Amino acid sequence: MSDLKLGAVESRFAEIIWQNEPIASGKLVKLCEKELNWKKPTTYTVLRKLCKKGIFQNENGTVTSKIKKDEFNAMQSEQFIDEAFDGSLPSFLAAFSKRKSLSKKDIEEIEKMINSYKGE
Repeated sequence: MSDLKLGAVESRFAEIIWQNEPIASGKLVKLCEKELNWKKPTTYTVLRKLCKKGIFQNENGTVTSKIKKDEFNAMQSEQFIDEAFDGSLPSFLAAFSKRKSLSKKDIEEIEKMINSYKGE
């Protein structure tokens, strides 16, 4: 999964695809020229790279995601917790809440998630 990490520019590019998919590759080139100030070869180079990683596909000139944005974000979160906190969600929450207070709404949402896993 470490191969799925994206840099800042790749993340912006991925966001353009996720927001516009399915998108014709020619339209993607035009959007990237406007949004990222890229030339056509740059767009296709980055697209090929992300297709090789298995995140997107370009079939018959139409670009779509193989991994949806929410799934990708979940995978990245899991990887971060695995790497930084030895896979311990409680350790992550403890570290997070030391620097940033949890609001009442945050606590209620976390409690709802926990209760849903408990089957309550």
